[in-house]
Amino acid sequence: MKVTLIAGSNRANATSTSLLRYVESLLKAQDISVAFIDLAQLQLPLFSPDNWEFHPNVRHVLEAIADGDGLILATPEYHGSLSGALKNALDYVTAGQVAGKAVLSVSSAGGPLGVSSLTHLQSIVRNLHGINCSEWISIGSGSHSFGSDGRPVDEEVSSRVRNGVDSFVNLTRKLAATATVANE
Repeated sequence: MKVTLIAGSNRANATSTSLLRYVESLLKAQDISVAFIDLAQLQLPLFSPDNWEFHPNVRHVLEAIADGDGLILATPEYHGSLSGALKNALDYVTAGQVAGKAVLSVSSAGGPLGVSSLTHLQSIVRNLHGINCSEWISIGSGSHSFGSDGRPVDEEVSSRVRNGVDSFVNLTRKLAATATVANE
């Protein structure tokens, strides 16, 4: 199984990226192959439907999404929504690259939780015909601390993240098995 993770902040040392790095470590501990895209390091030009000759960075993102069995999207919450960097990246994506794949939405917020950004992400996923995981992961301002091992300092947060990742992995495996049977 291969999972594509997209860190949707263009801020250095973003909490949402740290959270996604922890998710990455949980997936790798289960011997799951991971493609990690950090939009702070792999910047994309502003999407325009008038230009379909994509920049190499855009092609890299689209190939990683197409190659993955599942997708995890992480964003900071800005003004009740997802980051502009992640929205711009998702504007390049077509339904054929996401359709039928499990998608887990992850956020970090300056307030208690980033529920609005998660709701917006799940709406975008539905429009791309992806399958939203029944769980989502959000951490608020009180849980932004990570230890030297990359794990959240707050054990409750760490447990919630593990549960969300486990739910996502189970869904991704079920969908992959269903796709294999359908293709036989």
